Amino acid sequence: MVNYKDLGLVNTREMFAKAIDGGYAIPAFNFNNMEQLQAIIKACAETKSPVILQVSSGARKYANQTLLRYMAEGAVEYAKELGWEHPQICLHLDHGDTFELCKSCVDFGFSSVMIDGSSLPYEENVALTKKVVEYAHQYDVTVEAELGVLAGVEDDVVAEESHYTKPEEVIDFATRTGCDSLAISIGTSHGAYKFKPEQCTRDPKTGKLVPPPLAFDVLEEVEKKLPGFPIVLHGSSSVPQEYVDIINSHGGNLPDAVGIPEEQLRKAAKSAVCKINIDSDSRLAFTAAVRKVFAEKPGEFDPRKYCGPARDEMTKLYKHKIIEVLGSDGKAE
Repeated sequence: MVNYKDLGLVNTREMFAKAIDGGYAIPAFNFNNMEQLQAIIKACAETKSPVILQVSSGARKYANQTLLRYMAEGAVEYAKELGWEHPQICLHLDHGDTFELCKSCVDFGFSSVMIDGSSLPYEENVALTKKVVEYAHQYDVTVEAELGVLAGVEDDVVAEESHYTKPEEVIDFATRTGCDSLAISIGTSHGAYKFKPEQCTRDPKTGKLVPPPLAFDVLEEVEKKLPGFPIVLHGSSSVPQEYVDIINSHGGNLPDAVGIPEEQLRKAAKSAVCKINIDSDSRLAFTAAVRKVFAEKPGEFDPRKYCGPARDEMTKLYKHKIIEVLGSDGKAE
């Protein structure tokens, strides 16, 4: 048993309480490799932003759970080296789908876990979430749950259609499960193709897809039912077109990739939404930088020469999200 506090990590309880009071959102950045982790910590240390390091089930398998534990501990020490005296870093399991997986993450030093029973019948979701909460809370590990289904693809999470969260269910669900935060579905979606072209309009000047607005009426109803309760948005990458264009102009093939407009995320961050998940944008920044190096220097084979620029591009992206979208800069001095 590894206690996350011994690694220098924190859970999400205080983070979320401050975010709700302050009208901003905590960045939840997924990572799969060292360069992503370095970029996240550098961006958060330089902006003094609290952060949630997210690891999906697939990323955990890819990285190895033991290495992850030491990477998280190393991230805290790296943040201190960068001058962040009191880092507020949470290590979170994203989209855990079984009790056993969540338990394993708690036992290996995660400070927060998500149990995603949203695809199950309602009562089964309640029972599974409650079981995870009862175990995790013994070790002061916070638990995120989900109501409603997001469309799209993210690692092992696949859904063809989204189903908005039913506001009338949230009080019963939160009360019976004891979860610490709730991911809801209001129109966000996993992956780089968040909307089909027929769901969008096209900008007559640029020809780019313009996605439909998020269902803020559903969010407002949830807030009324659960005032002050931490709400989470998954699938909230904006899919920056500059990265899509770089990828496509250097041999890539991402036709009609589209994400969530940043102005909608800014609006959400000022509400009870206190955690916003961003994964695809980081992947796009990394891939765009790597493809550019390979196109301009086809003889390059030193990973440092293409992973380094990718790391720099991700750092720039993360700082932009923290300062310009989420408003979490300066909240973890």
